[in-house]
Amino acid sequence: MKLVSIPEEKSISSAGHYYNTGQLRTELWTELKEKVYSLARKRNRAELDNDKAEIVKLIKKLREIEQYFAFPGNNTLNVLIDFLKKDELQILKNSVKEVLRLLVSEDYRHNPETFSLGTLLKEKENKQGNSQKSKKKYFEVLVVDNLSSKEENTISKKLDDVRDERDVFVYQLVFVKSFQDTLIALVANPNIQACVIRYEIPYKSKNTNRILKPFLASLFAESYEEHHDYDLGILLGQAIRNLRPELDIYYVTDNAVNNLPDAALKTFQRIFYRSEDTQELHLSIIRGIKDRYKTPFYTALKEYSQKPTGVFHAMPISRGNSIFKSNWIDDFGEFYGRNLFLAETSSTTGGLDSLLQPTGPLKEAQELASKAFGSKRTYFATNGTSTSNKIVLQALVEPGDVVLIDRDCHKSHHYGMVLAGAYVTYLDSYPLQRYSMYGAVPLFEITERLRTLKKAGRLDNVKMLLLTNCTFDGLVYNVERVMEQVLAIKPDMIFLWDEAWFGFAAFTPTYRQRTAMYVANKLCKKYKTSAYKEQYKQHLAELKKKGGDQTPTMPNPELVKIRVYSTQSTHKTLSSFRQGSMIHIYDEEFERKAETSFHEAYMTHTSTSANYQILASLDVGRRQVSFEGYELVEKSIEMAMLLRAKISDHPKLKKYFKILTVKDIIPDKYRESGLSEYYNTKTGWQRLETAWAEDDFVLDPTKINMHIGATGVDGDTFKNKYLMDQFHIQINKTSRNSVLFMTNIGTTRSSVSYLISALVKIAEQIDIQFDSLNPEENRILQDKIYSLTEQAPPLPDFSYFHDSFRAVAGIPGGKMREAYFLAYKEEKCEYVKLSSCKDLMQQGRQVVSSAFIIPYPPGFPVLVPGQVMTVEILDFLQALDVKEIHGYRADLGLRIFTEAALNRHQSGSSLMGASAAMSGMGGMGGNGRVKKSTPAKK
Repeated sequence: MKLVSIPEEKSISSAGHYYNTGQLRTELWTELKEKVYSLARKRNRAELDNDKAEIVKLIKKLREIEQYFAFPGNNTLNVLIDFLKKDELQILKNSVKEVLRLLVSEDYRHNPETFSLGTLLKEKENKQGNSQKSKKKYFEVLVVDNLSSKEENTISKKLDDVRDERDVFVYQLVFVKSFQDTLIALVANPNIQACVIRYEIPYKSKNTNRILKPFLASLFAESYEEHHDYDLGILLGQAIRNLRPELDIYYVTDNAVNNLPDAALKTFQRIFYRSEDTQELHLSIIRGIKDRYKTPFYTALKEYSQKPTGVFHAMPISRGNSIFKSNWIDDFGEFYGRNLFLAETSSTTGGLDSLLQPTGPLKEAQELASKAFGSKRTYFATNGTSTSNKIVLQALVEPGDVVLIDRDCHKSHHYGMVLAGAYVTYLDSYPLQRYSMYGAVPLFEITERLRTLKKAGRLDNVKMLLLTNCTFDGLVYNVERVMEQVLAIKPDMIFLWDEAWFGFAAFTPTYRQRTAMYVANKLCKKYKTSAYKEQYKQHLAELKKKGGDQTPTMPNPELVKIRVYSTQSTHKTLSSFRQGSMIHIYDEEFERKAETSFHEAYMTHTSTSANYQILASLDVGRRQVSFEGYELVEKSIEMAMLLRAKISDHPKLKKYFKILTVKDIIPDKYRESGLSEYYNTKTGWQRLETAWAEDDFVLDPTKINMHIGATGVDGDTFKNKYLMDQFHIQINKTSRNSVLFMTNIGTTRSSVSYLISALVKIAEQIDIQFDSLNPEENRILQDKIYSLTEQAPPLPDFSYFHDSFRAVAGIPGGKMREAYFLAYKEEKCEYVKLSSCKDLMQQGRQVVSSAFIIPYPPGFPVLVPGQVMTVEILDFLQALDVKEIHGYRADLGLRIFTEAALNRHQSGSSLMGASAAMSGMGGMGGNGRVKKSTPAKK
């Protein structure tokens, strides 16, 4: 993704800002259409000549982009120039109109047989093929070679000659002549699915790339100019693997086989020699596409559904027999269609497979997913990421292990801790008081907690660090920095990254660098290199010179083990049925230490009656991102940026709504790059590559928090009364004074336009409501606005576990499992109204929760079993104006442990601790103390 500020010399006067090359390209073609239409109406010779000159300039700019595309490409521009020179203005107008239509609708992909563009443009009446979508799959192949036009035509003809008309997959060639042009083409053109590279190519592009230059700055951060041309082919292959790892790459060389370096053998799918038949290259390209296109389980399920079978096992619904023969529920079958029921079965044979012990198509589908997401192993789950989290926790954490976990993570992790019997050490995220939400856990908080545990002799008991990446609100960790600093303290730490909302991130380079699997792969290779080992020795030598107790800040390459797990809700951000989830693993110790326990945990939590439709959708979703993940993710980001700009620029919308910027959500000290916002009305789009490479935290642009305090309406009311009831617009999350919009790979321009239209209408309604108020009503409204904008209830940090539930006195880690199951005994619990809690606390009693108390929003526990209530937590609960608080009964109050139960439990425990106030480390705030929040003042 390339976001830029527009250069001083703007290429289009009618559009102020461009987020990426795709939008710039569309805008240029749109402007060309407008100029050609204007030209067709002109009669004055001088005006005609002037307009023709402007069109020539515009086409020259388009050439800078179209040289990297097969369609429309420079060949089409040559045809248009020819029309212009011959004053064939009507056909020029029709041609530009047709090209723009094909581009915007993407119909050119559906009719690859009509790719003789001159014929397509001049003979538009021959369009029978356009009436329905072709079953052929179109893609483009990039050929990297410093060839003449004649040589390019020769290669094209040779490949045309060996094609089979029956091929489902059809392609066109794009030729580039240099290393730089290759990377530009891959960033600009998502249609490219394969690359053919000649070993000897120049590095520098001869093209000016003037209008593209703002998009390319970060692309050439690393220069290869010092390398010889004959080395660049292999280096280019490696660069492509980093930029677009999904692509098939082939190498053409003259070197003898015994002279080929290992890097070439590892990088390329196949290596060819110039003397070899072109047919082999063509067949290899088609085979590579077919391999990625395979959906083993989905295909097996389709084939199974078409087999005539007799059903003498469970599931009357199988084959639709109990549905379509019914007099009362046949409408159910009509709604879903026959195929759904034909594919509904509990069979694991007949070409299908078992989820619990896959050996056939399901096993192959998971292996293809592993390759696509960059893991060592991938497992499908049909019970959502909530279950996936519990599987990983049970597989890796034993009773008594210490787990560091961000307190505002998904509730499935908290329940997973109870099931695993872990000693829980909660980490506090930084608060965003003004917006009633939390950020993420600062790295300092994590490393200080580890040093505390090390000092106390408890570091060996620490098993796992569990963090949410990215958070619901879009905060993304610097995964590499976190892992390196943690591994420097504990080289065998297991990481569980909850990437429920980040499954799409693997398919665009800016995001990919902050995913768990990418970083695990990178660090695993890094620590094995001799260069790193030498760097570590120098680091130790420098520490020795300084003297004193100097702790290494680099992981020890002899001790470090990369053990990384991520759980992803595929259904949340990619194409999958609801509850479709994946577990990705990059664990060097998996076979030796975790495989058996993982499979047991998988058996424990996975249904023996897995939903085959969900599994098939996971298989198909993997196929989709293998081909168009890069394109679709980039478009979803573009849609998010468009939405941000529209709300920020629209005079009616900015009156009541404010898009929260990077600076609003991430404090300055965590943003080394200084990036404060993605878009500004005056300066346009800001670059984000440096921030995503360097900053402690970044903000995912597709998560759009909109502050609505100026409306006088709280988030929950705004969601239900306005967005849902009036416009049927669904959103997932609100806070007290904000709503969260998300774009995804299914978001379209029309859906963005609809949202903007709805917000404008809501703003107009609010205008009318404000204008109709009498003075007293207006005073009440202003008080409400002041409350929503200036008086957000202070967000409390986690307090501490009661002494009865401490793992070790004075040391972080609580026995939440004991508290959870102690609460099963009704006689050990009582209810107390929130209004009475403060009185009890003032009398010296420790009020200890016996349940998870989870307000929605924000949706994470404010109290967990065994946690002591504080004044700050009580104030927060009493100030909440949300209707839904899980674990809390408004009629009875807060469920807490009786004093007698706590006394008996504490006396029966062998781990009696000092009081929480004296322990310093018993609390689970950043430094172990109970942190205090300053209430907002009016």
